[in-house]
Amino acid sequence: MWQVAAFADDPCPVLSGGMSAHDPLAHAPMKQPHIVALGGTLRPTSGTAAALERALAHAATLGARTTLLTGPAIDFPNYEPETAKGNTRIQSFLRALRDADGVIIGSPGYHGTLSGLVKNALDHVELLRRDDRVYFDGMPIGIVATAAGWQAAVATMTTLRTVAHALRGWPTPIGVAINTAEDGAIDQADGQLRLMVEQMIGFATR
Repeated sequence: MWQVAAFADDPCPVLSGGMSAHDPLAHAPMKQPHIVALGGTLRPTSGTAAALERALAHAATLGARTTLLTGPAIDFPNYEPETAKGNTRIQSFLRALRDADGVIIGSPGYHGTLSGLVKNALDHVELLRRDDRVYFDGMPIGIVATAAGWQAAVATMTTLRTVAHALRGWPTPIGVAINTAEDGAIDQADGQLRLMVEQMIGFATR
């Protein structure tokens, strides 16, 4: 795995969300959110992986733990549930997802859609179907798509949002499509990546 409103005279004020300030849960320490990014290609210099790393860097500055799953960490045999159970890389992938509070999915646009590598990794999320939290149920999902042209980048982003919905996730209002044919494309997308991550953290810690 690459790693990378209370009133002054109210005897029992109520916090936003309807929780009493005297409720012991009201002052329980908030769990540090864990944001997992998956995707990219098998190339160490993948533009998609660079965008995912940038997004995770923003998550870390906001107090999150982060895990990047790219390259060999998502290079699995074609999905077959019986043989997947004995694959240590697949099991490590699933452990990271089970511990996640939010997931960022990133893919290059190949012929107008997500890559086979990323699609196959997402197929393995089916192995979470019997968990208490099925698939990505209730989790914020960030979407990043890269391609050497806007058409493929936007089409891939749209497809990834559909996949996230199918896996019961909640795609953030903002998704990030990056045209890698432009100079400094990742830097140009930095503000969007940060906003996407802020939306994820806000959702995960609400």
